[in-house]
Order: sequence, then C-alpha cells, then structure tokens
Amino acid sequence: MSNSINSDLAFHQQALNTRAYRQQLLASNIANADTPNYKARDIDFGSALKGALGSRMGPLALATTNASHLREAASNPLDAMARFRTERQGAVDGNTVDMDVERSAFAENAVHYEASLTFINGLLRTMQQAIQG
Repeated sequence: MSNSINSDLAFHQQALNTRAYRQQLLASNIANADTPNYKARDIDFGSALKGALGSRMGPLALATTNASHLREAASNPLDAMARFRTERQGAVDGNTVDMDVERSAFAENAVHYEASLTFINGLLRTMQQAIQG
C-alpha cells in the first residue's frame, strides 16, 4: 500500500516539477519577445516526464561517466531536454518568439499544472478519509 501511495505521489511530483520548469521557459520566452536574436525554447512535456520517471538514478538525474562532466546541466537536468522552438515567421532582428504561441502554451501549461494539483489534493483527501474511517 505504501509503495502505491509513494509511486502515485512521485508521479505527480515529477509532473509538477516538469510543468513548473516549462512555465519558466515559456515566461522567459515572453519576457524576451523584443530581445534581438533571442531563440524561443520549450520542452516536450511527455518525453521529459517519461525521462524523469524512467531514470534509474532517481528523479531527473543525469548519468555521467565523470563527476566533472555536465556540471552546469546537473543544476537542472531538464535543461538538457529544452529545445529551440521552430521558427514560424522570421523576424528582422532574429528573434523567434511568437507571442500567440507563447501565450497559448503558457495558459495551457498553467491549466495542466492546476489539474496536477487537483489530482494530488484528491489523492491526499482520499487517503485522509480512509485513515479516519
């Protein structure tokens, strides 16, 4: 029973962490909409979450062959999953931020983040009711 609860909570924890990181990326894109030569970045949430859950070294850990490798990426392993967004319409200043795409992705990600919080609250409420009888 305890393993089931831990695995359910671990899944939602990883989902929240990944959603929060994606929200930071999208906010950074929006903030840099007028920065010349800024390249918009995003992550594929599904593959990032699968990578986090499938890691054998713990949540969001990187496998390295030497302790000094990827020292910078070790601060946030999701940085390695961030990709530059494909450019839809070229800008004269080299900026690839499309505000319509960024706002839409930001709002969608926020809704999914709230849904994850709702799932966690429901799980904890169910456990509390089971304990109280």
